[in-house]
Amino acid sequence: MSGDRLILIVDDDPHIREVVRFALRGAGYRTEEAGDGRSALTLCEDLQPDLIVLDIMMPELDGIEVCRSIRAGSAVPIVFLSSRDEEVDRILGLELGGDDYLTKPFSPRELVARVKAVLRRGAASDNNGTPQRPATMERGILKLDLEGFRAFWGDREVALTVTEFGILRTLLRHPGKVFTRDALMSEAYLYDNIVTERTIDSHVRRVRRKFADAGGDPIETVHGLGYRIGECRRE
Repeated sequence: MSGDRLILIVDDDPHIREVVRFALRGAGYRTEEAGDGRSALTLCEDLQPDLIVLDIMMPELDGIEVCRSIRAGSAVPIVFLSSRDEEVDRILGLELGGDDYLTKPFSPRELVARVKAVLRRGAASDNNGTPQRPATMERGILKLDLEGFRAFWGDREVALTVTEFGILRTLLRHPGKVFTRDALMSEAYLYDNIVTERTIDSHVRRVRRKFADAGGDPIETVHGLGYRIGECRRE
């Protein structure tokens, strides 16, 4: 239920915080607010929110630095807000571990839709009535704990964001299938018209970089087509 979900709103503009608060509370979410990056880090640690709406352009400690600090120890979903719509900002935000991106001015209704979509992607199982979905998925030494939202490469845990976990889960559900970027967007994102092919590539690069640190790579690139899950063996 949305009423059980806590959203942390981080923006130095009180008017923007008011607009976001009104939209999210109208949709049934609980909200807390921070007017600067340092306060946001403190509240994130104390409150453990279910999602953060994070402005990029803030004085002193901006949203990029806040995201870096949060991602050092948490995979909480992050939806970025920015007054600039430059592609470099979009890719930078996603490379750091953001799960979505909205440009100011934005529609409150669209913001709520994005928040709902990101939270759905983080659900441990689909709400489609399918009975007895497995609690874990495995291939080689890759293991996904769907209930705990955790990923492992052998005995090493790999911290993933909501979107990264969703992409890997989608690939793992169809071993051997080559996903075009469009198909991967459709299955892993739910709100699929908000992302681009470059967005998918950005997330895949992050997944690979994280697993490389653990000693492997679970994803294969099929040149000219897209991606599929690999054999997931030790290198």
